[in-house]
Amino acid sequence: MKYKGYTGAVIYDEDAKIFHGEVIGTRDVITFQGESVDEIESAFRDSINDYLEFCASRNVQPDKSFAGKFILRVPVDLHRKLYLNAAREGKSLNVWVVNRLEQLISENP
Repeated sequence: MKYKGYTGAVIYDEDAKIFHGEVIGTRDVITFQGESVDEIESAFRDSINDYLEFCASRNVQPDKSFAGKFILRVPVDLHRKLYLNAAREGKSLNVWVVNRLEQLISENP
């Protein structure tokens, strides 16, 4: 499920006959539950709205899912090899690595 830029993942608890959900991709814990599809969808939206209101009331920036940046530490020798490969193709290191990651994902979805 998606709402206001957030993604929810839901599992069904067969014993309790209830859906449990959690917003994924954030550091903050945002959960929701319901007994039907309509209830879980509504609870998901309500939880996001409550979270955004809570952040606003505390004057805090809400956590957003995936900013498009991540820090990756690699050994110095690997860093050099990656840079050289990118330079040989006339690309920046960032563009070269993104291209390689996209290629990897398309080969192994």
